Amino acid sequence: EALEVAKEMLRIVISFVVAFAAAALGGKGLIPLLRRMKAGQSIKEIGPTWHMSKQGTPTMGGVIMLVGLLLTTVLLARWTPDLILCVCATVGTGLLGLLDDVESVSHGRSLGLTPSQKMAGLIVISVAFCLLAVNWVGIAPTITFPGGLTVDLGVLATQIGPVSVPWLYVFFVFLMLAGLSNAVNLTDGLDGLAGGTVMVVMLAMAMVAFSYDEINLAVFAGAAAGACVGFLWHNCYPASIFMGDTGSLALGAAFAALAILTKTEVTSLVMGGLFICEALSVMMQVISFKTTGKRIFLMAPLHHHFEKKGWSETKVVIRFWIVSAMFAAVGFAL
Repeated sequence: EALEVAKEMLRIVISFVVAFAAAALGGKGLIPLLRRMKAGQSIKEIGPTWHMSKQGTPTMGGVIMLVGLLLTTVLLARWTPDLILCVCATVGTGLLGLLDDVESVSHGRSLGLTPSQKMAGLIVISVAFCLLAVNWVGIAPTITFPGGLTVDLGVLATQIGPVSVPWLYVFFVFLMLAGLSNAVNLTDGLDGLAGGTVMVVMLAMAMVAFSYDEINLAVFAGAAAGACVGFLWHNCYPASIFMGDTGSLALGAAFAALAILTKTEVTSLVMGGLFICEALSVMMQVISFKTTGKRIFLMAPLHHHFEKKGWSETKVVIRFWIVSAMFAAVGFAL
């Protein structure tokens, strides 16, 4: 039995290494291609003025992360229903992000799809994911808090033929998937910030899945972490490529899908506490400015606030990595 455990752990480690190599090597080919295609990032004028030097940096780098993740999963994981669903949610959201990036590049602006178009896509993906998770994979429509308290969100359910629709849980899954996708997207504002923080969280999720004997999901999470590190090879300061919405939305969805499929929804929100803080900083800033005319932060999301306070980009990134690791450790402990 100990030998089997060691083999499974080795498979997770190998998944990390293979995904790292695939993403790092993929970047070598993709970056020159995107430059020839003039697929550069448009920088928002409302952002820090010193970020305008990043104008034109190739975007859509999330493609190499997805390719590395998928290639590794195909080679090293067994295709169980929960893994198939996790991969579909990740790829589906990544394609939505890719559409947004293509729209942005083709029109030469920092905004791609409209917020309503993005939200419609996320609603379709999250509802489909939830119904398949409950009816195909057998995920219980409940959430469990540390200490054992369980809340049943399947009390208001409708049976449509063979399909059970637990309305409260559908809404909760939408909040998880759409919320974390957008939170990671907001975090992706500095070179290496989103890639590094997601890498930390995915390593924690790999340990969670392994501890619950969900080996295939652990392989997926390990591969996601490795793909992040491979991407960081090209995205560390000064970045040669950005992940774009292709990467940030997909990684957020992958994190949410892993949390739901391992039934660690609440503790995963602790693990991803940095993403929550980034999203909350934007919400607080908007509400405060619209109601009082005053801003709480020098600039939102939160990482720009610290830039405005005089921290260098690399200092913000490394300190946020450390904070992300602390959140992940507390969530794993819970």
